[in-house]
Amino acid sequence: MRYLLAMICAFSLSCASFTAASDVPAGSVKTFKGMASIVRQGGIVSAKSGEKIFKGDILRTGADGSLGVIFKDDSVLSLGPNSELVIDDFLFSPAEGKLSFVTRMLKGTAAYLSGMIGKLAPQSIRFETPVASVGIRGTRFLAKVEEVKESVK
Repeated sequence: MRYLLAMICAFSLSCASFTAASDVPAGSVKTFKGMASIVRQGGIVSAKSGEKIFKGDILRTGADGSLGVIFKDDSVLSLGPNSELVIDDFLFSPAEGKLSFVTRMLKGTAAYLSGMIGKLAPQSIRFETPVASVGIRGTRFLAKVEEVKESVK
């Protein structure tokens, strides 16, 4: 009985930590083509229309893939083939003045069209790449990040 109780407690704690880390969706998949997936807490979820996107998710496309995401503030992000992007932060609570949208582009191409965060607090949007960090002050941009290959010494 004690073993069963310990197992139930451990399961409850692991479920609680999963929902606490990703309980509020930042947005959802609008469109996808070819190989497109979401890496979430070590697991891989195939992209499909309506699939929720959370802070901490890694959006990934294959050689034949593309992915379109709409965020809660009506921002739109599109990824081209062979792309990988991390949603490092997304906070959209205008009534509380809490606004943040931070992504980290690891490779590939991305197009971005700003939503309400861009209108209310443009300084709260940041797009990071391996060689630069871009503060978004306009309404849209396109970025291409070449995959960085480490040299062998």
